[in-house]
Amino acid sequence: MPKLKRGIIQVYTGDGKGKTTAAFGLALRALGRGLKVCFIQFLKGDLSAEGCWLALRRNQNFKFVSFGTRNFIMEKPSKEDRLEASKALIKAKECILNKEHDLVILDELTVALNYDLIELDEVIQLLNNKPKNIELIITGRNAHPKIIEMANLVTEMKNVKHPLEVGIQSREGIEY
Repeated sequence: MPKLKRGIIQVYTGDGKGKTTAAFGLALRALGRGLKVCFIQFLKGDLSAEGCWLALRRNQNFKFVSFGTRNFIMEKPSKEDRLEASKALIKAKECILNKEHDLVILDELTVALNYDLIELDEVIQLLNNKPKNIELIITGRNAHPKIIEMANLVTEMKNVKHPLEVGIQSREGIEY
């Protein structure tokens, strides 16, 4: 089983579509090379029927964990939102620090930070303690400047035009 000699921190942020999809693409590439992947979704609720998850769930090197009770927080976060985000952060620490995975993806971590569901200092400490051979991906809108500063690669997805703007709803197999 190949192991990474040096893993970096990557951030996919911005208001455009494709942050989670890019992370799933990287997971697929890593799995194709025999790497072990842990994919943790903050705030997404049960997405076990999402196309990416359906395609990857049979791969023994892919661990997918989803936290939260709803896909988006549109109002003030609830105690349950905070509890679920805390559980996700605990799982993230486990996946990163136990050194069993080569690639760890923290999907929508930045949103959990933006809603103050988890503490920035705790995330920074985790990033500082990341083993050097683990590749870490962080996704979500409005990445905190400190997270951006710590990252080795930052990609901003910019929304130029979106089908929702003209009433085209999310489509099975394309958006989920």
